[in-house]
Amino acid sequence: MYRVDPKKAIEDHATRPVAGPGQLSPQAEAVIAQPAQKPLSAAVIAGIAQIVEAGLLSGLGLVVHALFAGPVQNEFSIPVILATALLANIAFNAVRSHRVSSYRTALPQIGRVLGAWSVVMIALAVGLYFLASGDLASRAWLVIWFGSGAVVLVAYRLGLRALVQHWTNMGRLKRRAVIVGGGTDAATLIEQVKAGASNDVELLGLFDDRVGERSPEMVSGYPKLGMVADIVEFARRTPIDLVIVSMPLSAEKRVLDMLTQLWVLPVDIRLSAHMSKLKFTNKAYSYVGDVAVLDMADRPISDWNLVFKWVFDKIVALTALVLLSPVMVVTAIAIKLESKGPVFFMQNRHGFNNETIRIFKFRSMRTDMLDATASKLVTKDDPRVTRVGKFIRRTSIDELPQLFNVLKGELSIVGPRPHAPQAKAENQLYYEAVEGYFARHRVKPGMTGWAQVNGWRGETDTIDKIMQRVNHDLYYIEHWSILFDLYIVLMTPVSLVSKNENAY
Repeated sequence: MYRVDPKKAIEDHATRPVAGPGQLSPQAEAVIAQPAQKPLSAAVIAGIAQIVEAGLLSGLGLVVHALFAGPVQNEFSIPVILATALLANIAFNAVRSHRVSSYRTALPQIGRVLGAWSVVMIALAVGLYFLASGDLASRAWLVIWFGSGAVVLVAYRLGLRALVQHWTNMGRLKRRAVIVGGGTDAATLIEQVKAGASNDVELLGLFDDRVGERSPEMVSGYPKLGMVADIVEFARRTPIDLVIVSMPLSAEKRVLDMLTQLWVLPVDIRLSAHMSKLKFTNKAYSYVGDVAVLDMADRPISDWNLVFKWVFDKIVALTALVLLSPVMVVTAIAIKLESKGPVFFMQNRHGFNNETIRIFKFRSMRTDMLDATASKLVTKDDPRVTRVGKFIRRTSIDELPQLFNVLKGELSIVGPRPHAPQAKAENQLYYEAVEGYFARHRVKPGMTGWAQVNGWRGETDTIDKIMQRVNHDLYYIEHWSILFDLYIVLMTPVSLVSKNENAY
C-alpha cells in the first residue's frame, strides 16, 4: 500500500498556504443536495451474523443434548458442542457463505451452508464413535441436532437474506464512490463496476484535471463533477467512502499528485488494475465487486476497529462522569460564586472530516470578555481569565464537560484535539500555516491525545508548536490501536502534572 509520509509532507511544505473551501461545479452541488444514507459496514454485518449463528447452533446443541441424551456434562459435552459450533463457523467461512454478496442469494447460500453443516456433523459422529464411550445408538441426539440445526440454519439464512436485501434497497450497504479519471478508460471502469458491484457501490461521478475530448463532461451517464483538487471540498460536504482511480501505473506523476491532494481525507483510495499491463499475483489485489484494484490508502479507523473505539469511548466516558462528578459539581459552584454568567461555555470546533461541532467547556473567562471564535490565544496572566479559570485551565478540568460530547458521538476520548476554526499561530490560520493540517481530521477529535501527553498542549503561538501538534496527531492516526488509546488515557493525568508549562 502506498503511504504519504505525513511528517515529511509537513516539513517540506511547512509554510505553503493551503487553499480553503472553494466553489464547486453545479453538477457537484446537485449531488451534494441529494440525501445520503449512512452506510453499514459489511465486515461488521458478517461478524455479527457469525456470532449469532454460532450462538444459535451451540444453544440448540445444548438443548437437544439435555432433552435426548440426559444432563449436559461439563467435562465432555459442553466443550464438544462449543467446538462443533466453532468448527461449523470455520466451515461456513471456508465455503464463502459469510459475505454480504452471499447473504443476498437464496439457494446457493443455503446449499453451501447445509453442505458444510453436513460435513461437520459427519466428522463429529465419526469422532465420537471412535473416541467416546458407549455405542453409536446413544448418539441419536446427534441426528436430532443435525436435523434441527439444518432447519434453524435455513430459517436464519432466509431471515438474514431478507434483512440484507432491505438494507441493500435502502442503499445502506452501498459505498459512495467517485472516480478519478475520464474518457474511454473511465467508461470501461464504470461498466465493470456496474456489472459486478452495483449492489455494493454507488457511483456519484468523476473528477479529472484534463479537459476537452480526453475528458468529456459526461461518461457512461455519470457527470464530471470537477477537478481532482475539488474532491477534498466535495467529500467534506457529502459522504464519500471510496475513491477509485482510473489511471495506469505508468502515469506515476499523476498518481502521486492525486495522492498528495487526497491523503487528508478519511476515505479508501483504490487504483483500478483494468488499465495496467502488469499482472500481479491474486494476493496483490483487493476487489470492488469483481473489479481488481490495488490498495493505495485506507481510512484510518473502520469496520470492527470503529466498533471497538466506540465501545471504548462510551465505557471510559461513563466511568469518568461517575468518578469525576464531585469535581465537576465543585467546579460549577466555584465558577458561579466568583463571577456572573453561565457555568458552561460552548464553542465551535473542527470535528471529523472538518465538520463543525459545538463542544462544552466550563467557563474560564469573564463573561464580558468571552472569545467564542478563539481568534486570540490565551496567554500567561491573561486578564480575560478568572482565578478559577486559571486553575481549571491549567489542570484541564475545564475540558471535563466534553465527556457529554463523547456520549453524543461528536468526540472520542482519545484523538487529535479539536481546534477552533479561527485559531491562529503567528497570525496565520492553522490550515494556512501547516500543509496537510486537515489530515488530522481523518479521525474523530478527542479530549486528549498523543500530542497532549507529550507536552504539546496549551498555547500555540508559533508555527513550530502547531506543527509539533499536527506531527503527533498524524503519528497517532497512523499507529492507532485500542492499546494505544488506553496508554494515552493512563498517561494523561501524569502529563497534566509534569508537562503543563504551556497551559494558561
